[in-house]
Amino acid sequence: MAILPILRYPDPRLHKIAAKVTRVDAEVRKLIKDMAKTMYAAPGIGLAATQVDIHKRVIVLDISETRDQLHVFINPEVLESSGEAECEEGCLSVPGIYEKVRRAQRVRVEALDAEGKRFVLEAEGLLAVCIQHEMDHLVGKVFVEYLSRLKQQRIVAKLKKQVRQAM
Repeated sequence: MAILPILRYPDPRLHKIAAKVTRVDAEVRKLIKDMAKTMYAAPGIGLAATQVDIHKRVIVLDISETRDQLHVFINPEVLESSGEAECEEGCLSVPGIYEKVRRAQRVRVEALDAEGKRFVLEAEGLLAVCIQHEMDHLVGKVFVEYLSRLKQQRIVAKLKKQVRQAM
């Protein structure tokens, strides 16, 4: 298993639309393992393949305190959503930035697991928010793009400053 480099906003590759996975094979399972290792090492609670510059419809999540409840979603689709939640979100591609975003409180999602088996999951609260956040990555959207243009410009400036200071 390898730790993969995570793209940083505003990298244009974060805006690529991920392709549907046509076959869950050893290559996809290796990607899942590498993504999980990358997410845990970062540390984060979710990661989309788009964030590691692999444009396939794969996301991994683990919101547990114990970091041992990995959820894998291949080709996820939201079947239903309801309610409204405003949560403070962060993102491994936007390090150090946390902003409130409105999303559905509950979602019903259909996807394939790491073995290629179809499942349906009903999620609410933090898990529902995380699923929606990571699914946005698969269609080329980063959470800060829900914010005003001015906030987005300030975030880009702050991120550029972080990079300069790290050099």
